[in-house]
Amino acid sequence: MLQLKRIKGQLEGVITMYENDQACVDVVRQVVAARNSLGRVARDLLTNEASRCHKERKVEELEEVLKELFRY
Repeated sequence: MLQLKRIKGQLEGVITMYENDQACVDVVRQVVAARNSLGRVARDLLTNEASRCHKERKVEELEEVLKELFRY
């Protein structure tokens, strides 16, 4: 949850930068940073879900989660 709140702050910063006509390159750098952070959150969520499925021996769910995880 903490990571998502940090990303929310990043996005609010991007909006402010855009509204204040900051340099395009600077805005894009912040967008890329937020996108990378979201990717890390997605991987963490999927890793935790894969672990849960493994512990509960839910093979079909685990296969689906792993397939999604390897996309990132």
